[in-house]
Amino acid sequence: MRAAIAGVAVVLAPLVGPAAQAAEVATAAQQLEWVVDATGRVPVPDAEVREHVAQVLLTAAGGTAGINAALARLGPVQVKRVVTETPDHVEAAVHGSADDYRLDLHVDAAGLIDSLRASPDDPAPSSWPEVDAQLAALGARVSFGASEILPDGSCRDVHGVRDDVQRPLGSAFKLYVLGALGRAVAEHKASWTEQLAIRDDWKSLPSGVLQNQPAGMRLPLSEYADKMISISDNTATDHLIHRLGRDAVQWQLTAFGNQRPSANVPFLTTKAMFELKATQYPARADAYLALPRWARPAAVAGLERLPLTGLQGWQAPEKIDDIEWFGSPDDMCRAFSGLQQENQPEIAHALSLNDGGLGLDRAKFPEVWFKGGSEPGVLTLNYLARTADGRSLVTSVMVSDPAAPLDENHVAARGIAVAKGAMALLAATLRP
Repeated sequence: MRAAIAGVAVVLAPLVGPAAQAAEVATAAQQLEWVVDATGRVPVPDAEVREHVAQVLLTAAGGTAGINAALARLGPVQVKRVVTETPDHVEAAVHGSADDYRLDLHVDAAGLIDSLRASPDDPAPSSWPEVDAQLAALGARVSFGASEILPDGSCRDVHGVRDDVQRPLGSAFKLYVLGALGRAVAEHKASWTEQLAIRDDWKSLPSGVLQNQPAGMRLPLSEYADKMISISDNTATDHLIHRLGRDAVQWQLTAFGNQRPSANVPFLTTKAMFELKATQYPARADAYLALPRWARPAAVAGLERLPLTGLQGWQAPEKIDDIEWFGSPDDMCRAFSGLQQENQPEIAHALSLNDGGLGLDRAKFPEVWFKGGSEPGVLTLNYLARTADGRSLVTSVMVSDPAAPLDENHVAARGIAVAKGAMALLAATLRP
């Protein structure tokens, strides 16, 4: 949601940038050497980043700033051993600033890095007691759910830890925006091919890239959806909320079975969130919370009309239990089920672009959906994986601390390991 979210992209998912012409095409191993070196001397100059990083990766990371943020959070890095190596791909075990990782790097035909993934270099849990132990080791507040979506659309809980307790979601709230868009298309109130112009007054801050595009540039709603989900583009999100209407998005929480939709009323745009937390804090946030519920929608509309100036990032949790979007692991399973039942290929496409670092065997799990989210004190990881025999499995890891920031790299790496192990355990679980 906030600018710092781009920093954990290297842990959560492939960082998905102009390519310089080189006299020789670099191998993946040579580019790994550059990554290792660069993690120890950030910020790396823009010109140098563009000599090594493909445009597709640079764009998804949010530009050079996003690449630098990811490198800083990962490193400094030391290579422990090379696991596999081909000219265009290398996987290495590395020691980072917070954890040991497997770095997976791929280069395109020009020798530029077009994929960079970090995953935990330790075994995923192989039993539910191991899942519980690894979750407990994360500290802070944890909610976790492992479920199967049954043919009738209901969620069967297989294992959980406070899985019915609502937590701050971060950008995982964008699942509800996607659902509202799918419903609008089904009701012929919108079309995936509809062209929507970028507006300056609807722009937000990173993560994302659309805030850098000129007003008047037109994109299909499908592209807004792709960017909202795959790179958590905040400007794409806010454009969709405005296009669909706040009431329609709020209603989607009820439609998808969120157990306490009132906690999300009025439904915030990301710009409104920034205006509450990134400037005049805590005075503006306190004044907002002091308002009666009936007065808050007008206040949010007023915040959305303010210019994006004088905003600063924050490093410590800021009222994460009061100003956020909220849901439980059980709510996330029901949201995934609702999206699945909308049965629109554009929804599946958006959710499949980024697997959130899960790295499942695609022969066993041919389709993986992901949406995560974070801000200081909040990290959520939500996955749906379809098995080769057609089962839909869901895991949700939610970690939050209202008093202290999380070590995002550490929590993300461990959370991914838990989710991966839980998927294997779910796949081995027979239906009753």
